[in-house]
This record gives sequence, C-alpha cells and structure tokens, in this order.
Amino acid sequence: MENVYIISQELPLIEALKRINGMDCGPLVLFVVDGNQRMTGTLTDGDIRRALIKGVKVEDPIKKAAHSNFNYLRKGVNDDVANIHRQRELKMKLVPVLDDTNHIVEIINLEKYRTKLPIDAVLMAGGKGERLRPLTEKKPKPLIKVGDKCIIDYNIDSLISYGIKNISVTVNYLGEQLEEHFKEKRDGIKINTVKEPKYLGTIGSIKFVETFYNDTVLVMNSDLFTNIDYEDFYLHFKEHDADMSVAAVPYVVKVPYGVFNLEGRCIKGVTEKPTISYYANAGIYLIKKELLRRIPENEFYNATDFMDNLINNSYKVIRYPISGYWIDIGQHDELERAKEIVKHIYKKNNKL
Repeated sequence: MENVYIISQELPLIEALKRINGMDCGPLVLFVVDGNQRMTGTLTDGDIRRALIKGVKVEDPIKKAAHSNFNYLRKGVNDDVANIHRQRELKMKLVPVLDDTNHIVEIINLEKYRTKLPIDAVLMAGGKGERLRPLTEKKPKPLIKVGDKCIIDYNIDSLISYGIKNISVTVNYLGEQLEEHFKEKRDGIKINTVKEPKYLGTIGSIKFVETFYNDTVLVMNSDLFTNIDYEDFYLHFKEHDADMSVAAVPYVVKVPYGVFNLEGRCIKGVTEKPTISYYANAGIYLIKKELLRRIPENEFYNATDFMDNLINNSYKVIRYPISGYWIDIGQHDELERAKEIVKHIYKKNNKL
C-alpha cells in the first residue's frame, strides 16, 4: 500500500525527517512498517526529537525512534462508526486500520473526515422549483447560489465530510446542467448523476440508481440547507434497529385565541393562547437497502407514500430530531434565510 504516511523501519531517521518536513498540511505522523509491510509503530516529529536527545543518530534506522505502543483499529472487528467516533473523541487525527496480520488496509483521516459512514447517498434533484421563479426558469434549483456555493454543493460536501463515497444525484428538469456540474470528481469522489425519464416524486427516481454498495441508503432532497449530524443520525438508526428513520424538525404553532377542551359538545375547560409543537418531515431518510424493492418501477412516488407502505406492513419507522439548523429552500424568503446563515457562519469563522 503506497501512502505518504507509511515508511519502512529500516530507513535512516533522516528520511523520516525529510518526509515529515515535506508534508504541507495534515497530521505530522508516520506509520512504521517492517520488511513484510506489517505495522510496527508510529513516528512523529516529537518522537524524533526525543530520540535525538537520547543519542540516536539521524543515520540510525527509524525503528530506534518509533513508538511501538500505537493506536489502531482492526478491520472487521472494531472499525465501525461507533469506534471511529471514540477515536475522534480521543483527539486522534490519523487512524490506521489493520488486517489480522497487521498490514495497513486503510488510513482514516479524522482531520479531513468526521467519520466513515457505511452508507450510500441519493439526492433528489429532478423538481422544477416553480416557487422560486424566475430564478429557476433557466437554472435547476439545486444550482442556485447561497453565498459562494450552489445549494446542492453544501449537501454534497457535507456528505463527503462524513466519509460517504457512493453518492448519486437523480436529475430531470434541466438535468444536463447538473450532469455538467458533476462532471469532475469532488475530493476524489465521482458523483453519479442518474437521469429519470420524467419527474417521479421525492423517492420514485431511486429505482434508476443501478448499484448500491452498502446495506443502508440515505435519501434526501437536494434543496435542503442543514447542518444535520449524519453520524448521529446513522448511530440512532442502528441503535433502534429501524427499517427507516425520518429526520424531523420541530414546528411550533401559536394559537392567538383561547382553545376549548371539549367532550362532545360540552366545554370542559379553556386553554388560553396555547403553543402546539409538532415534528415535521425534514426530507432526509435512512432506509434499509432491501426495502427499496417496495418502491414501484417508473411511477410517481413520494417518500411519504413509502413511509405509509412500510408502516402499514408493520415495518419499524422512527423519527430522528434534527438539533441544528434546517431550511427547505422552496421559496424566496427561505433562500434569503439560508443566505443570512451563510453570512453569519462566514463572519464567525473569520473571527476564529
């Protein structure tokens, strides 16, 4: 496995110094391997300084300075999302994943990615965005700018930051613009665009995605602006052994009048100007892949139809409350709200 972070324990220490010095950014750590490419330790610039103080020479082999009590995950044993989360809590930046013979099969960069979610993602981008006219007369809604980025790019970048590598976007209205937009890879990941022959609702076009690589599929509307924690969403889904999880946002209704508490025609009390809270569908779903077969072929079909289908057939459908911000950019005022959030985030980041 060729990687800038992997180095042979037999090379002189000066080579490790050169390697670390040549790293422009990212964690300054090397993973040390023996002649059979089995991992034997780690090496940081701090390890090198301590070794030199003890009398190790720069011509000596790296193994004299390497740290042999190192941190790692074992492939197929503890390399799941929960354990990766624990590594992040331990402030680990690079985590090697070893096979049962201690060969490095993967290096997880927790400085670049929050985790590594074993899910496929499908973004629905086929709608006409009629409520945002005239902005959508010649441009699909997902490509409208919020700040310096398109709406859909906030979602794509967020999914990638959670280690999701298999991402599809279903397109219809002005779909060729989205196909052109995703022609180039994003952070080394090819975004797969899937043409639906006609608009098929908020989930019907998923039947045109040819291949899924994981047992869990995330489906979402492409015009959302949110900082949902996808890792927490996934862990909640697994913890409750759900068949489908629906992200939800609180929706509050303030009634400006006194409301009767009734039994038949009899008034049993009055609640003055109550506030009623609901949870509304946020348009983001986690679904067991095997259940996608229940979606009809080439028919208009909404995610709410799919929910009803599962519930009526005794599948477990649960709610996941979003704790961050969430905007469905379907109208001009919502677009302006999203722009204000971007301005706030930009100002906050520039102050750090």
